[in-house]
Amino acid sequence: MLILLPPSENKRAPRRGPRLSISDRPTALQEPTRHVLDALTRLCSDSPDEAARVLGLSAGQRDLLGLNAELATAPCAPAWRVYSGVLFDALDVGSMSPGAKRRALASVWVASALFGVVRLAESIPAHRLSAGTTLPGVPRLTSLWRQPVDQTLRESLGGDEMILDLRSSPYVALWPIPPDLRERAVVAKVWQRRPDGSRSAVSHANKATKGKVAADLLRSRRSFTSPSQVAAALRQREWDVALVPPVSTSAWRLDVTIE
Repeated sequence: MLILLPPSENKRAPRRGPRLSISDRPTALQEPTRHVLDALTRLCSDSPDEAARVLGLSAGQRDLLGLNAELATAPCAPAWRVYSGVLFDALDVGSMSPGAKRRALASVWVASALFGVVRLAESIPAHRLSAGTTLPGVPRLTSLWRQPVDQTLRESLGGDEMILDLRSSPYVALWPIPPDLRERAVVAKVWQRRPDGSRSAVSHANKATKGKVAADLLRSRRSFTSPSQVAAALRQREWDVALVPPVSTSAWRLDVTIE
């Protein structure tokens, strides 16, 4: 199963490690990565006030400008160590069994405004760039990344392997699920059950729930070739889930209800 996650705004800056190697990235992602990286580092180095405005940084976040300005020479670490925050804490790759961790490093991709998509094993520096940002001299990120990400993810999909999409809407825009893949894609939506039995969309626990769902599927030691298999595996782990079939413009939806 290919699992798509959103990135976290917060990242742990490695103290030591190799420099970023764009040539080690999937071929389709290399040139757009250089394009975005060059524009971001130049903006933060040459025009810090403008960079703070473009990136939406507050006065207390100005240190992130220096982080971005030094991306080409900054130390890198595996993405699962760099990304922090609620979702990645819940995923908790570091505590997984060797088998589950191996599956996570092979099958989980994190959507990224800077990198398009990143595998958890890929070495990256800490950085700050959101999907909705418009960088000087760079096409809209939704246009820049769509084709390279599409090529990369298709090359990584095996056979009838399913896609589990846990991304937030700004990062879905970087690569909307194409029509020909919607039958093999499941988009998760988290709900909270009210005391009267009705449901409401979750905000506070949304990220943590998605991280736990992904972790449980990676621990299941199964391959998934249908939405029903994904739902069944989660029910075995006592998740309250329901499948909603796709309509003309959407993939399968996996409703996850929490108390």
